[in-house]
Order: sequence, then structure tokens, then C-alpha cells
Amino acid sequence: MSEELFHQDEPLSEVLQQVSSQLRLSLGNIHNALSRLAPPDLRDEQKGIDLDAAVLCQSYYRILRLTNNLSDASEPERPEGQGLSNDDIVGVCRSVMDRAAVPAELLGIRLEFRSAKASQIIAMDSERIERLLLNLLSNAFKFIGNGEKRVTLEVRPEPDYVYLTLSDTGRGIPAGQLDTVFDRCRQSRRLDPPPHGLGLGLPICRRIAREHGGSLILTSQEGKGAAVTVSLPNRRVPQMLKSPMLMDLTGGFNQTLVELSDALPKQAFTQKYLD
Repeated sequence: MSEELFHQDEPLSEVLQQVSSQLRLSLGNIHNALSRLAPPDLRDEQKGIDLDAAVLCQSYYRILRLTNNLSDASEPERPEGQGLSNDDIVGVCRSVMDRAAVPAELLGIRLEFRSAKASQIIAMDSERIERLLLNLLSNAFKFIGNGEKRVTLEVRPEPDYVYLTLSDTGRGIPAGQLDTVFDRCRQSRRLDPPPHGLGLGLPICRRIAREHGGSLILTSQEGKGAAVTVSLPNRRVPQMLKSPMLMDLTGGFNQTLVELSDALPKQAFTQKYLD
């Protein structure tokens, strides 16, 4: 899939929007049924039921994440700078890493956060930036491999841009595949098995960076991990602007678990962690 995603093909885009809408209706029914069959108090009392419900819950979150990605990918890219407001990029990054710490522990991954400044106010859509970071964390978690398991997020404010670099000690990407990671859905080959997916995550992340007037660059060496650097303009809007009213793609569920659902074990969806 190219960085233009689906919106160049209007008929396909319309079909995917309809598919996303129908999936959301079915997902709502599934969640309601799960809540009745395995309510929280019963899950707290009976470990076996809790683990069975966790499998269903994780599958629900994974389908919700896929639905969100299909919906996002089929939408036209927003004009640069639309719906941005002044917020603390360091605080947003620190919050995402804090929320991902417990899921990371389940995988034996150590998270590190570094920032040259305690805070940095820039024009951004904080919800979109959180989604970008969680998508990048999901990729890092899925391909962390064995040996040392460490994921680091570094924030470097410069005069013109703020650079966010998320690096890992994972398996890395073969040199011959670096040029195609943004185009996987256009490839004719069969989809990879889990933990791979449709390959929408990185294109959506790059889209979010571009909507902010920035960019996303991926570097990797096979066997030595990968690093993604996102640049965001170090600027502010002249007045606080509210983002346009958009549908909550997470459906009110824990955004961290939704975005990381492909990378986590079923234990992350037991009642203990859902609470």
C-alpha cells in the first residue's frame, strides 16, 4: 500500500467505510453478549472463565483495531495543520510510555523514556500523536525477538522540529524489505501470518506525521533492531483551536490495549488488567 492509502480509489474507499460501519455494529453486539456471559464480578471469582473471556476480549480488541485502521486508511488525508492545538509533546510521550509499561512487562520488555527537556509545547493533535506512538510500540513489541528486550522513546526538541525516535532491540528488517514496508497491501503475495497484519500501521503513522507538517523515517538493520524517527514542527498555533468532532475510534475502550492488542498475550485482557 502506498502512502496515499485507499483514498485514491474512491469505490474501494466507499466499500471499506461501509465494511467498517457494519463491523462496528457486529462488534457492539459481541461485546454486549460477552458482558452478559462473563460479567466482571464472575471473571474476578473464577480464573478459568476469566481466561476464556480474555481470549474473546483480545479477539474483540484486535478486530476493533483492524476496523479502526480500515476506517482511517479509507479517509482522505487531512489538510496539514487542521485541528491542531498547543499541547506538551513531552508530556504526551511520557504518558503513552507510562501506560504501556504494564503490558510491556507481560512480554518481558523494558521501556525507557528520554527527553532533553521536561516539557515542550507545540501545535499538535494529541490523540493522533498517541495513536501514532502506540502503533509504533505495537510493531516494536511484535518483533522484539529474544535476548535483550528494550524499547526506547527519545524526545529531542530542536529549533525548527521536535524529533521523536522510538528504537528497539528486536529482529530488525532485512535491507531488501525496507523499501516495501509502506506498500505491503499493494503487494500481490499472500498476507503474512500473525503477528503480521495488513501493513496499515506504518502508513497511518506517516500520514499522521504529514498532517502535522512533519515526516516519518524508518531505519533498521537485520538482527540489530529498528528505529522510527518522527519529526514534528516546533511551532504553536496563534490561538487554541478545538479539533473537529470525530468519532471515538476506540469505542470508549482502553486505547492502549486496543492499539497493542496484536502484540500482547491473552493475560493482558484478563479482568485484572481491564480494570
